[in-house]
Amino acid sequence: MQRTIYSSESPWEDVVGYSRVVKTGNIIEVAGTTATDNGTVIGLNDYYKQTRFIIQKIEKYLHKAGAKLEDVTRTRMYVCDISQWELVAKAHAEFFKSIKPVATMVEVNRLITPDLLVEIEVSAVITQ
Repeated sequence: MQRTIYSSESPWEDVVGYSRVVKTGNIIEVAGTTATDNGTVIGLNDYYKQTRFIIQKIEKYLHKAGAKLEDVTRTRMYVCDISQWELVAKAHAEFFKSIKPVATMVEVNRLITPDLLVEIEVSAVITQ
């Protein structure tokens, strides 16, 4: 099977040794994604806005790899305060309500910077 990597052009990919997206055959994995845009955090102190921004960002990465949100089979959501789960779930449902991938949401102590409240990674399978 052919393995293709897609970069976000982040310098962290080389520092850490990871790829933003890896496509192997028809399987796509998108690395943990946060609400950052050129170093700026989008949706400060807002779980809902960060989640929406992240999913929109993930959608762009999926398109680069030839997939779409409808191909997502799993989402993994890492949140810094599980009591805010309803805001994260509301944004998630706006994109995935009819797709219904399996989903996991867990609380973590913190993400790479204190302003980041949510990190999401997805798996997708292109079926067409």
